[in-house]
Amino acid sequence: MPQLPYLLCYLAFGSFAATVIARFVMWSRLPMHVRWELYPVPHEPADKARYGGSFMEETDWWKKPHETSPLGAVKATLPEVLLLSSVKTHNRPLWLRTYPFHMGLYLAGAATGLALLTGILGALAPNLLASSLGTVARKPIIMLGVLGLVLGCMGALALLIRRLTLPALRAHTVPADIFNLVFFIVTFACALLTFVLVDIHADKAMAFAANLASFNLVPMPGTGAEWILPTATVTLASALIAYIPLTHMSHFVGKYFAYHAIRWNDKPNLAGGPQEAKIVKLLAYKVSWAADHIQGSGKKTWAELAMENPTEAKK
Repeated sequence: MPQLPYLLCYLAFGSFAATVIARFVMWSRLPMHVRWELYPVPHEPADKARYGGSFMEETDWWKKPHETSPLGAVKATLPEVLLLSSVKTHNRPLWLRTYPFHMGLYLAGAATGLALLTGILGALAPNLLASSLGTVARKPIIMLGVLGLVLGCMGALALLIRRLTLPALRAHTVPADIFNLVFFIVTFACALLTFVLVDIHADKAMAFAANLASFNLVPMPGTGAEWILPTATVTLASALIAYIPLTHMSHFVGKYFAYHAIRWNDKPNLAGGPQEAKIVKLLAYKVSWAADHIQGSGKKTWAELAMENPTEAKK
């Protein structure tokens, strides 16, 4: 079926988007999390954020509008996303391995996106593509793609070795962790082999991206390795794209909630406000934890437990 590689790509992109949206909706509907409220909170206005202050320093702060700075949140988010700054600060040996892996994903994704964009523009303006656009875009696509694949493959291999050799990590490693890293290594390695052996000028990759973007489902050219390697790469990459958001690797979505709903959430709980209504509802939930420091047993609510001392009867 010559159209199969294209259909796999469409299915992978659709599955990825649908799963990400579903996870975002699911997490957005979860009950309010216990907030950290550790200052400085990046979305505080600059005059407070520069020394770690908060709006609660103001007299009668509950009577004043709660002002925030979106720019401050962006400035704090970018180093975390682009540099993995928290991992670098708290676990540098892990950062030396996971940063190349993540950067490889970013670069390979950028190359793919640029190739698809070139294909879309080519479909809309074929004369422009034929004259200059394809030539101009080819070099950055090759550079980003190859560098991304090399970094991603090396990073995944380094993470795999660390998981298998470091006792502290090996004790918490499950088969899925090994499978995920091997999946990345095989996919990246197959793409690199395709580039080196049968597509050194990225002619096949550019043509496939252009056909994919324009829904021109023509058979992939070539026979033998010239057809097998590109087809294997497309198949593996499609499966990987669809698979990622189905696993714990979907943390790229969860991080939004971890930061904005937990670490940085400082919306005040005012009488009659939306926060109070949510908290009252949550306090009415029954607690099933049977541990000595909770003793819920599915009968008592959080409100009841908050007013009890579970160790008092043992004195």
